[in-house]
Amino acid sequence: MAEAASVAAECLAGCRARGARSVLGQVVLPGEELLLPEQEDAEGPGGAGERPLSLNAGARSRVRVICGPGLRRCGDRLLVTKCGRLRHKEPGGGGGGVYWVDSQQKRYVPVKGDHVIGIVTAKSGDIFKVDVGGSEPASLSYLSFEGATKRNRPNVQVGDLIYGQFVVANKDMEPEMVCIDSCGRANGMGVIGQDGLLFKVTLGLIRKLLAPDCEIIQEVGKLYPLEIVFGMNGRIWVKAKTIQQTLILANILEACEHMTSDQRKQIFSRLAES
Repeated sequence: MAEAASVAAECLAGCRARGARSVLGQVVLPGEELLLPEQEDAEGPGGAGERPLSLNAGARSRVRVICGPGLRRCGDRLLVTKCGRLRHKEPGGGGGGVYWVDSQQKRYVPVKGDHVIGIVTAKSGDIFKVDVGGSEPASLSYLSFEGATKRNRPNVQVGDLIYGQFVVANKDMEPEMVCIDSCGRANGMGVIGQDGLLFKVTLGLIRKLLAPDCEIIQEVGKLYPLEIVFGMNGRIWVKAKTIQQTLILANILEACEHMTSDQRKQIFSRLAES
């Protein structure tokens, strides 16, 4: 890690932009400018080398690249805003995919589209204030629930757990949450049940658990029947048949971040036998 950081520091000191594909999985530092591979355009596959990401390329650019956490658009450039490892997710239906910086930060920074677990802390008129673990609470309108109208208001009380997503997340504006998707359906969002246990883990562990090929969730699901909700803000809500099973699942999820694959298998085998 130290060697990778020193290489990135030397590159940053030399003011040389690095190709995004060549540094995937490596450490990038704030202030770096990233270059993306040359894409196919109207002239055919072309080119050699790499070019800076152009966000105003007009008709020639047909590839959409999404900037995730840790990257910022500044004019026609793509800049790194925090230290971490550069990650990339291939697009499902064409495009340039998603680039983001994976870092071990403690405080959650709201990101548009993230699904989070919040706690209702206050009610002000038609707006609920929800604690999501950020620098300020998020706002949630009573109309942001499935089937909610002025006469049919949702039953939300102070202290309730809310699972929703951000529709507004800007450093200059108060974050705004909703509990419906683009079609107006709840799709699993809304007030979480009274039973269950809410606990907090690191943001890195949440991203690890939400990975499509995560073995931890598959192994946990074989132990006990359970309900589980993951929030990108580092919160997990879990519920099993008994309180003992719920506590066991919570302890396993908290401890699995620092376990090896063999250690996890030993623990799961012991629990399965008991």
